[in-house]
Amino acid sequence: MVEKRVLITGADRGIGRAIALAACEAGYAVTAHYHRNGDAAKSLRDTVSAKGGSIELIQFDIANRDECREKLAALTEHEAYWGIVCNAGINADNAFPALSGEDWDSVIHTNLDGFYNVLHPLIMPLCRKKRGRIITIASVSGIIGNRGQVNYSASKAGIIGATKALAMELASRSITVNCIAPGVIETDMIRDAPLDIILPLIPLGRPGKTEEVAALAVFLLSAEASYITRQVISVDGGLT
Repeated sequence: MVEKRVLITGADRGIGRAIALAACEAGYAVTAHYHRNGDAAKSLRDTVSAKGGSIELIQFDIANRDECREKLAALTEHEAYWGIVCNAGINADNAFPALSGEDWDSVIHTNLDGFYNVLHPLIMPLCRKKRGRIITIASVSGIIGNRGQVNYSASKAGIIGATKALAMELASRSITVNCIAPGVIETDMIRDAPLDIILPLIPLGRPGKTEEVAALAVFLLSAEASYITRQVISVDGGLT
């Protein structure tokens, strides 16, 4: 394939890391974003290098609008990206009566404002090229809600709505915009989850693997996915 540039946010761990590795394997020129965990980002780069590939690292806070605009404008100075995978996000779970204003704001500002902060500086270069792929990573919590995750569910539901609306705006430019909604996936986020209660609710009876989410992301980046847009695709073992 002709080398195409792809930006993946939150690529230092979990689902983002798996997508970055899979995209490199598929031949994309990957820019891997991270915020605080520089050691994990360097480990990702070393893993790719050991396989004979290369990956570019970039660090910024997706909740910081000015920083996003500055860093991303520099990235697109010479060439627009083919694909953008908005994966970075946080959670701060608690029962709603005990949910602090700080935990509400941090999750909304990072997850939902991050959608705007990352994509807005990159949209016009994509539009001028009249081609491209945008993938957002939401959650089944944004579809069905989840106990103790009112803030997280709100942010992810917002991402789903924003994804669908943006798909409508960009379709005439041949830019597809789709959302992946993972369920219970083997990442740090389920370390303290009550799996004995959750797993019986999943028809496949197990957590998903990050590679299973990554496989879908790489397909949605491909030329073969050119007639798929405005979709929310759950990777959840049948939970929803």
